[in-house]
Amino acid sequence: MGVGKSTVGQLLAERLGVGYRDTDEDIVAAEGRAIADIFVAEGEPAFRALEKRAVRVALAEHGGVLALGGGAILDAETRALLAERRVVYLSMDVEEAVKRTGLNAARPLLAQNPRKQWRELMEARRHLYEEVATAVVATDGRTPEEVTQAALDALELKEA
Repeated sequence: MGVGKSTVGQLLAERLGVGYRDTDEDIVAAEGRAIADIFVAEGEPAFRALEKRAVRVALAEHGGVLALGGGAILDAETRALLAERRVVYLSMDVEEAVKRTGLNAARPLLAQNPRKQWRELMEARRHLYEEVATAVVATDGRTPEEVTQAALDALELKEA
């Protein structure tokens, strides 16, 4: 959350000369409402089912840069699909998250005690991110352009 996946994803797509897609945007478009609203109205399990389907469809249809929501890797089938792909895990620490988002944005999983909840989410998820990652790129203190270049370098990709 707040790591810059959309910004960096779009920059990567531009520099590689390919399309960009975000599964969170796909879900919002398909459902006609914000992700936070889905969480409130239907709960996390319902959202995760939508997310799983969105990721599966996007991986099948899209050949460019694909940004996934932070919880997409919680599903074992999704992780298996990602194992066949180049995956960049954009990492950051909690202090950077506070600087970037203030941890007060509309983030349903961080509604109460955001710093503590962010740390707990990362402790629970970090090993899953690392499991699927082809490359890990730290974003702390870096501009989106610097992160994009680090991702290109880590994946040994050349610009279009």
